Amino acid sequence: MLPSAVPIILFALLLFVALAFGGVVLLSLALRYRAGTARRQGRRWAATMNVWMTSFSAVLFLFFTFLISFWLGPTLRFALAGMAIGALLGLLGLGLTRWEVEPAGLFYTPSRWLALLITFAITARFAYGWWHTMHHGGSAPGEQHWLMTTSGAQLSLAVAAGLIGYYLVYAFGVRHRLLRHDRSRST
Repeated sequence: MLPSAVPIILFALLLFVALAFGGVVLLSLALRYRAGTARRQGRRWAATMNVWMTSFSAVLFLFFTFLISFWLGPTLRFALAGMAIGALLGLLGLGLTRWEVEPAGLFYTPSRWLALLITFAITARFAYGWWHTMHHGGSAPGEQHWLMTTSGAQLSLAVAAGLIGYYLVYAFGVRHRLLRHDRSRST
């Protein structure tokens, strides 16, 4: 093999790895969207488990966010704001969910638009992290927009808290709807 061919092969290999990584990321986003819009049968045990596990996650998340706020600044404020926005989106998601009562039980289909919005939020957070890493602001912090002076960790926590808030409210809503459905069937 000629020595001049080595850089071309390395470049081709790096390009292949980058394209493969991009393909895997796009595939995972598409599968996340597909799973988020699938029609599901409501099962009370699964809904109860979702409520408990999501509540546990939310408590742990807020606790650790409180702890790291001593080192990273107002991360708890960003997390609480993200959780509040996520809770409002969870209520909107419950309102947009299609509920179907069948002899086999209660089925529900989450909103496609809200699943797309959640997938977009995750994608936007990764894109912002990449962009923020590549563009260190050259001007003084007082002259920059608040989004530029916000750390990537604070926005990551806000997006993560938004997702936790959304799923927490949605899990409580699904469980409440299933309990109400079971009560109406038994009477």
